[in-house]
Amino acid sequence: LIAVKTPDKDTVSVAGEKDANSPKEEPWETTLKTTLVDVEAGEFQGHKVSVWDLLHSKYIPEENRKELLELYQAGELTLEQVKTVVSMIVTKAEAASAEQSTNASSPGAESTVAEAEHTHVQDR
Repeated sequence: LIAVKTPDKDTVSVAGEKDANSPKEEPWETTLKTTLVDVEAGEFQGHKVSVWDLLHSKYIPEENRKELLELYQAGELTLEQVKTVVSMIVTKAEAASAEQSTNASSPGAESTVAEAEHTHVQDR
């Protein structure tokens, strides 16, 4: 398992908060929690996962999650766009980590999402 650095204290409380009676839940938040996506990568392979769970998974860096949530809340991204982006990030991150485990000497674990296609170039 890959540990993601999350100094953010609300990540755990928000991700662990599955109480449907929570009065503070926003409509957009409910939509993200109830919209399911098929992701054929990593730990999610073979079953549907909510967009919310994908956003709060180890595959999505905190800054990307915040940016996606802000854009979605502002109406600049549609639900479909958010689904596409998170699915793509999870798939690329999982492909990069699989490749990293076969190429343990490959540098750049931090930037695997952006450079997933290019990590194989640095074979020794």
